[in-house]
Amino acid sequence: MPQLARRLFVLPPELEGAARNWLELGERTPRAARHASSVVLLRDSPTGLETWLGYRPGSSPLGVVAFPGGSLDPSDDDPVGWVGPTPQQWAEHMGTDDVGLARRHVVGAIRELFEETGVLLAGPDASSTVEANSTVDWMRAREAVAAQEKSFTEMLSKRGLSLRTDLLKPLVNWLSPDFAHARFNTRYFAATVPVNQQPSILESKGVWGRWVTAAEAITLRETPALGDEIGQPNTVGLTLGQLLVPGSEIMLEKMAASNGCIAYLSYKRKAHVYQAKLVDEGGILMLEVEAARTIAGEPQRER
Repeated sequence: MPQLARRLFVLPPELEGAARNWLELGERTPRAARHASSVVLLRDSPTGLETWLGYRPGSSPLGVVAFPGGSLDPSDDDPVGWVGPTPQQWAEHMGTDDVGLARRHVVGAIRELFEETGVLLAGPDASSTVEANSTVDWMRAREAVAAQEKSFTEMLSKRGLSLRTDLLKPLVNWLSPDFAHARFNTRYFAATVPVNQQPSILESKGVWGRWVTAAEAITLRETPALGDEIGQPNTVGLTLGQLLVPGSEIMLEKMAASNGCIAYLSYKRKAHVYQAKLVDEGGILMLEVEAARTIAGEPQRER
């Protein structure tokens, strides 16, 4: 197991107020963290491993720019066709004794991926997946699920589809900083895009989303290139670290250092909870994380 190093990250602008209040008023009991799931969507390209990033309006514990994801929903408990590891096996993979919660995280991950990108890890049987997901009908289904007009499990059932949980790979567990007003306990998963599917942003809510080459994003991390491209008031002029939460930035580092999808997905990861802590570095508030340092071109390291 690699030795963990002390990493420092910039404090995103939207967290500065909460951070200063936390210090001025004294440490107190953190707000309860909502359970969330997020999916790192991957594909290989000539320039290296690519992942899908999207802009998140408002102030999200997942970051201004993030992988597809969001809060778990009560309907994630509903019965649904299931292919792949059992909920018990998922709980073991994720390092938790709460089988019900593990199941909710898996369902929530596939649901959030569908809502935000249209990519659907589901099929009529254990050897196939939905194809041609870019039709008007599928966009209507996404909108209905996102607006909670119809549950995700109901939508799957009516189409005779089962979740392909075997297409998900568990990654890491990140807990929002204690001082944050909105906090997530987020389980991150990884997946590649099924055959004949393409991600797209949700018509009613999407602002910006695209495939990003991990190595390029890390190379340009100290520039405002990505934030300027998105062009929103809370992105223009900001660097990568001001747009992403530390966990997302670290995952991008590991993608940049990886030799493609297969290498990234097949890496053995141990269940571990990561959390950024607030520190004062010479009068500058920053986020501190204990995590392995990964540099592009070096062998991938992961706890």
